[in-house]
Formats: sequence, structure tokens, C-alpha cells
Amino acid sequence: MELRQLRYFMRVVELGSMSRAALELGMVQSALSQQISRLEGELSTRLLQRSSKGVTPTEAGLAFFREAQLTLRHAEQAVRAAQQARLSGSVSVGLAPTTAAVLGMPLLLAMRERYPDVRLHLVESLSGHISTMLNARQLDLAVLFNTDPARRWSVMPLLEEKLYFMRSRKGLGAKVPAKVRAASLKDVPLIMPTGGHGLRSALDAVFARAHIQPRIVAEIDSLAMLMEAVDAGIGGTLQPWSAVGRYSDATERFALSELAEPQARRRNALCSLSDDELSPAALATRVVLADCARELVRSGRWVGATLID
Repeated sequence: MELRQLRYFMRVVELGSMSRAALELGMVQSALSQQISRLEGELSTRLLQRSSKGVTPTEAGLAFFREAQLTLRHAEQAVRAAQQARLSGSVSVGLAPTTAAVLGMPLLLAMRERYPDVRLHLVESLSGHISTMLNARQLDLAVLFNTDPARRWSVMPLLEEKLYFMRSRKGLGAKVPAKVRAASLKDVPLIMPTGGHGLRSALDAVFARAHIQPRIVAEIDSLAMLMEAVDAGIGGTLQPWSAVGRYSDATERFALSELAEPQARRRNALCSLSDDELSPAALATRVVLADCARELVRSGRWVGATLID
């Protein structure tokens, strides 16, 4: 038995007509009749007497109607109580710079709207540092790319990002290939994050499969500085689209070509302390974060990302 079945039944009794109730509830009459019949089947008794003039409740139907009124009133009171008991507290969330560029502000705004009494502490740092902080319980939640050491964490696969070869548009022609293969970048000067960065291990694996040694001209562990160097034409880089997420003029400043290798992907996972260690506010924030990420992907605002079922 479901609350909606109680609402359907009560409206039919109040209006004395199956067709009028269906119209008011925005349902086809056959679907409403089926729900009432299912309710009667579950109760093993007839609740309504049907006739050409409409429907009237049986004696059992009247008794059920009175109790259904109380049940729905209590359900509405429970909803109000839950909404009024607003969550509060502080929740710390770690995001890598590329992730923060796309997810940071939507998460902050969504939390302000849904849980205004929860104070969000956002930490933007390299994924390796974020992982260390989560292990040290300095963070409640984090979006990470390498979850191998996550034995004590709760891990929820979130999404997968394509990787792109990015370079400055300065001096380039109008035509930029949509895709490039890793092997074609063998002699291209590249600016990369260092080995402690989660993205670097994924890129090293791509180059290893292509049997090439990349020409790395600089290693920079600051996304802002790395993209500034790319913009200046010092070299290209390999990043997910989110690396240019903070540039309103990204299409004018950078040329992006997708890496054609199917393995050239970065998996994002929502990691947290175990559920029994998380506060109610942190548990709620985890749901909001996942909702935000899914909405960004579905709406096309997280370019190159696909959800993981």
C-alpha cells in the first residue's frame, strides 16, 4: 500500500466520481480505476460501490476513508518535521583543480540552496594531496582519480573524462584536428604535471601503450601556471576539458584535439570516509555533490564527461 493510493481513494470518495477524480489528478480513468482495484485487492475488501450515477464508499470504505485521512495528515506532519529540522555543521570536500573548475561553484550554490546551515569547507589541491588528507581524516569527501589505496574509504564511481591535447591558438591555422593519436605527439614539446599527480600516471600509461617517450619541456603542479605556459606557447599539454573550464574565452585561446586512444580517459570517483564516520551533514553533502556532477554531465556543461552507471 502506498500513500498515493490513499490520496487517489480519498479524492474519488470526496468527488463521488472516478472520471472527475481522474481529471483532477491528471490521470486516465482506467489507470485510476486500476489503482483503486489494486488497493481493494491488498485489503481483500470492496471499498467503493460503483453505479451509473458515480461511486459511493461501502461501510468498509467509510471506515478506511477516516483512517486514511489521519494517515495522510501524519505523513504531511512528518515531512514538515524533517524539513524544519535543518542540517547544520561543517563539511570538508577536496577537489583537484580541474574538478574544482567545473564542480566547485555548482556544489557551493546547491548546498546554499538545500542546506543553508551547513558550512562547506572546499579544499582545492593536487589529487595526491587530497588523497593524503582524506586518509588523515582531514576531509570528509573528495573527488579522486586513483582509488587504489581506498581500503578504508567509501568509493562511488562517478564519471569518466576524455583527455585532450591542448595548445595555444597563437600561430595556428583555423583548422584543428578533432582527434590526435598519442604517437603523433612524440616530438611535440609538452608541459605535464609531475608523477605525484593522478593525471600523470594515466598519461604515462597512454604513452607506454603507444611505445613512445614524450618530450617533456616542463613539469608544473599548478593548473593555473601550467595553462598560462600553454597559452604563452611554451608547449602543449594533455588534460581533460575541465582544465579550461574557468576560461570564458577558452575556444579563442586554446586549440583542443581529443586523444583518440580509448584508454585515454580519466575516471572520477566520489570518495569519503566510511558511512559510519560521516555526520548527517556530510552524508547529505555527498548526495548533493553526486547530483551536481550528474546534472553537469547531462546538461552538457561538463564537456567530454560521461556518467559511470
